[in-house]
Amino acid sequence: MKSYLAGRDRIRKELVRERKLTRIPVKLPSGKTVTISPGGQNPLIKTVVEEFCSRFVAGGTVLYIGDAEDKFLHLDAERLQALGVVIPAPSKMPDVVVHDAGRNWLVLIEAVTSAGPVDGKRRKELKDLFAGCKAGLVFVTAFSTRDDMRSFLTQISWETEVWVAEDPDHLIHFNGERFLGPYPDVMPSAASGG
Repeated sequence: MKSYLAGRDRIRKELVRERKLTRIPVKLPSGKTVTISPGGQNPLIKTVVEEFCSRFVAGGTVLYIGDAEDKFLHLDAERLQALGVVIPAPSKMPDVVVHDAGRNWLVLIEAVTSAGPVDGKRRKELKDLFAGCKAGLVFVTAFSTRDDMRSFLTQISWETEVWVAEDPDHLIHFNGERFLGPYPDVMPSAASGG
């Protein structure tokens, strides 16, 4: 029995070590590094944080990253609460949330590999979820490739942005009078002091 228990503990430690080795390091704009699991949309999330943010939200602060294994892997609850955001259930959060303090924008990013672009329903859900926010909301759907985007093209909501990692210097704007910015229906109201 003793040898069985000793062997079991050794196997468990080895599995934990292997699991740590397979994690993906993600360098935040602040210089801090967090690690995410290698599954699901996480490789795309890494690219969003490191490439999209440096190009389109330079100087922004990553307030949230949802990992496939740990939805609240990186969460700056204090800053989100200061912006008037009530932290919702993890299943409702977008994949990445970035605050651009200079423009007072909260950029909500969905990283799509198999499901979940910012369609009309998701845009409304995010708008309602972040209703008390003191920053304007910007909705972004991120894809790895144009081929990945193609199957979701008809679902993407108007008044949102699309970013494709294989063409990282470009954004696709879905209609409206602005390019990469919040619309009046998702701006903080004057009454809320924003």
